[in-house]
Formats: sequence, structure tokens, C-alpha cells
Amino acid sequence: MNTALLYRLLDADPADGPAELLHRARARHHLPHLVLSALVRDGVRMGEPARAELRRARERSAHYAALAAGLARATGVRAIRGLPLAGYYPSGLLRPLDGLDLVAADEAALWQAVVRLVTDHPVEHIDVSLLGARPHHTAVTVHWPAEDPLVDPWYRVHLTTAALPGDGSAVPVRPYLVADEHVECLIALAESRLRGPAQPPGPVTLLDVAGLTHQPFEPAETAAVLAAYRLAPEAAALLDHAAGHLPLGTLAAVRAALAPELAPEHRRRTEAATTPGFPARRGTLLRRTVIRHTWDEARLLSPAPDTVLLLTPVADYLLTPAPANPPTRTAALRVLHHWDTLC
Repeated sequence: MNTALLYRLLDADPADGPAELLHRARARHHLPHLVLSALVRDGVRMGEPARAELRRARERSAHYAALAAGLARATGVRAIRGLPLAGYYPSGLLRPLDGLDLVAADEAALWQAVVRLVTDHPVEHIDVSLLGARPHHTAVTVHWPAEDPLVDPWYRVHLTTAALPGDGSAVPVRPYLVADEHVECLIALAESRLRGPAQPPGPVTLLDVAGLTHQPFEPAETAAVLAAYRLAPEAAALLDHAAGHLPLGTLAAVRAALAPELAPEHRRRTEAATTPGFPARRGTLLRRTVIRHTWDEARLLSPAPDTVLLLTPVADYLLTPAPANPPTRTAALRVLHHWDTLC
């Protein structure tokens, strides 16, 4: 993985120099920090503003890594997707992290981690969703501003009890991931193609694949795992596209082993399409609350057939398939106030 690969992925001409490469990274792919880190590795001189921008980006990534380590020690949640993938990049090359993705063993661990984040950081938004049917899985995303929100994006931490959310239809929620981290990373990349396979994978995804090409994949076993996770078509399409941009290394044999898994998975999805899916139920915030330290799990209230309330250790929500209208919201708040009097 080198700067020449970046020029190819960003459709930049090396003759135009690093300034054009950086311009394309900013304008089309939002990859300035990755490119800046690559140019530093190549010894390209740059001014203080560029160095400061890269320094803040490195500090942000280090902050995410420290958050993940601290939450792992305190609650057992662990990082998936972006942070583990960053570990396969060459030393000094900064993988973009637009957030931190964590998976919890159960709902109690998830809410312990959320409470810790709300306690330790100026969290302004807490988004909640329920995935799947019974038993459902919980997903929570918390956001708080950077030290200078005018120039840096907000921090985002996404926590879930389901490592792989599926597509709400033919591919179900799958809570757990396998033990080998490099196989987990390949699974995560394939999963990311479930909801947007019509678009070709972007430069970051291809660089992620490049970071895995020298890992010790066992082809038949890896293909079987991808098939068990219902991801053989996505993994095959991803590797086919990546092969047009970079050598696949050990992943070439994985792609070959995936071939007999494709038709069975397509047949399974065709049959599953006749069964109603379970789209995510997203919460509309009704109120932030004082932290309910004694709660291990959220609670569901159903005061009316079309009204479901989700009470969590940090906030209360209205679960609706569409944005809540004012009368529904007002009625839900009345239910909450009545519930408060009973507690």
C-alpha cells in the first residue's frame, strides 16, 4: 500500500504532483488526512497549517483508540470495523475514522458503556434503534462536538448488541463475529456492501482490502465463514472490484473458494424475500433523563396499539415507523409523566 496506489484510486496523475492528489482527496473522497499522512511518509514538505491538520487528525484517532481500550476494560465492549481495519495500514498511514464502532456482548454491557460516555463527555445527541424481531437488538449512537467544531467533525461512537445488522430483509441480524480479527475485518467489509452494493466501493474500502491482502487467510474456511454469515455475494463482488485496482494476494484464493457459495446464497435470498422482514425501529427523542444507574436494560411501554415507548438509562424515546406528529408526541409525554408518578 503506497502513494502510487492512492494516485490510481483517486484518478490523479502523478505528474500533477501531491497538491493535485490532496485536492482530489478533499473534493471527491474526503480523504485529506490519509493523503497528508502518505505524503509525510514520502518526505514531502508541507507548511504548518497542513501539519496542524494532520496532527489533529492523529490525535482524534488516538482518542478513539483510547476510548475503545478504556470501554473494553470497563464494560467488555470491543471495537469492530474501522479501528481494527486501521491496524492493517502501514505504519504512519492514517486510515480515516469517521467514528468508533463497538459491539457489546449484551444489552447491560451496552448501556454501561453508554452511561460511561455520557458521564465523561459532553454528549449532545443520543440516537437509539431496535433491530430485528424478538429478541430484538439495540443500537445506540452518541455524538459530541470536537474541541473546535468549526474545523473538525463531531465525535461519534456507535454501540450495538448486534455486530452485523443485516439488511432488514433477506439477510438477518447476526450478533456475533468470529475470533480471527483479519477474517472479522473481511466480514465487516462485505457487510458494508449490503445496503449500497449498487455503488462501487470507494477508495477507503479498497485500501482496507489492500491492508488484508497479506494476512494468513485459509481459503476454504474463510469462504465457508462468509457463506455462513450470508455474505458470499458481497465478498465476491468486493474482491472482484478490488482485483481491478490491486493484487489480491492471499485473498485471491478466498475469491476462488467463494465461487460455489454464490448460487446457494442467491437461492436462499430469493426464498427469504417472500417472508416479511423486520426493519429497524428508530427512536424519536422525547426527553433526556438523569442517569438511571440501577437500570441494566431499557424498558418498553405500549400505552396504545400504535404507540411504543422506549425508556433507557439515559433518555426516553417514541418508537415509530415514521417521524412522530405533534399529537402523538404530546400523548407520549403524558404517558411518561404518568409513569413518573408511579415510580
